Amino acid sequence: MSLNILIIEDEPDIRKNLEYNLSREGYSVLTAASIAEAEQLIYSNNLSLVLLDLMLPDGSGLELCKKMKSDPDVQNLPIIILTAKDDEVDKVVGFEIGADDYVTKPFSPKELIARIKALLRRTSAPEDDSLVFAGIRLELASHKAFVNEDRVSMGPTEFKLLVFFMRNPDRVFDRSQLVDEVWGRSVVVEERTVDVHILRLRKVLKPWGRDHVIETVRGVGYRLAS
Repeated sequence: MSLNILIIEDEPDIRKNLEYNLSREGYSVLTAASIAEAEQLIYSNNLSLVLLDLMLPDGSGLELCKKMKSDPDVQNLPIIILTAKDDEVDKVVGFEIGADDYVTKPFSPKELIARIKALLRRTSAPEDDSLVFAGIRLELASHKAFVNEDRVSMGPTEFKLLVFFMRNPDRVFDRSQLVDEVWGRSVVVEERTVDVHILRLRKVLKPWGRDHVIETVRGVGYRLAS
């Protein structure tokens, strides 16, 4: 099933370029050049993600973002802000009102598409999903972890780390990738923080002999290996 992405951008060249590159990736693309056009599309289509420019002819993209995030019908719709502004204040405001990511123009289409895919992976998993690996089971809706049917208590960050690893087994991730995927790009986290939470996760799994599944790849990062 094709995913629907709405581009809200008033500059025709940027809009057409984005539409072309996203269509090549297999997405269904809708476009709007103003807030008025965008609002009609937001509420009449089953959207998967919105790319939102800040400077629009009939208002501020920040105001539209704020409106969407306060509306129960669309508040869970992922939003990536696109803007020529690189002021830290704009970024902070965007994240405070609920934007999921922030990309400053000019940007690489490849980087933007990578961010779109990462954001959709984080937000599109069904609420009642469960993950199973090497006797470890995670119930995502209830935020519960089990090993061999024994309940395992772990912190929220350790749980998110384990969810990410179990969705990507046998792949090596460096610390910066883990920060982006688990903590998010909007949060400032030192890479050594990753090591602390990896140690905590191993400690939690050790009584069941599962601490070895989080493997250190020297000089690179970590992976989940059976």
